[in-house]
Amino acid sequence: MTEPLDPAWLAPTWFIDSDSDEVAEFAATARATAADDNDHTDVAVALFYAVRDGFRYDPYVRAEGPEDYRASSVAGTAANWCTPKSVLLTAAARHCGIPARLGFADVRNHLSSEKLAAKMGTDLFIWHGYTEFLLDGTWRKASSAFNIEMCERFGVKALDFDGTTDSLMHPFDEAGARHMEYVNQRGSFNDLPLGEIQADFDRVYVDWNSDDVVDGADQDMAFQE
Repeated sequence: MTEPLDPAWLAPTWFIDSDSDEVAEFAATARATAADDNDHTDVAVALFYAVRDGFRYDPYVRAEGPEDYRASSVAGTAANWCTPKSVLLTAAARHCGIPARLGFADVRNHLSSEKLAAKMGTDLFIWHGYTEFLLDGTWRKASSAFNIEMCERFGVKALDFDGTTDSLMHPFDEAGARHMEYVNQRGSFNDLPLGEIQADFDRVYVDWNSDDVVDGADQDMAFQE
């Protein structure tokens, strides 16, 4: 039985501001690269790669406030991390008429660099964000966090998305070492639950010093070299 369409999956929100000029411009540019820009699956695939590789993954990016999590703000950045990138991807999908929502899970990164693990106090990434697209009546999950250049540098399998299967973090890297382990599914959300996320970050990442400055050479040190 087909799931009834919830209008919220297409509606703009304060965070997922799919009606903003910035999101509209980003979505139009990405959509133009789709094999068929009138096919939802092809457009979703084009949007995925535009977000995956258009914004370098940087776990050290600091949000100064809620504004930095808005899709329109993320569209103007050069680097970001999983949650803001997923917010932008979800907003771009809605702008193109594709029902979309956010998904979150807790994942353990077995290849986390010593620098990042020390800063976080753990190798557990809570509230890892991804996007869920409703395509041909089925929800498809897609994690756009890791850009291709970073994956190639660290020997991590880049995630591909074809719109017909889920695209989630690989359990092993190219060398067969353990990589990402999903340990808890937090569910699907029509908007960014920033209050819950920040409260849990404050509780779990007590060793994170927001005053630390990470220089540009270290910002993509998310994995062991």
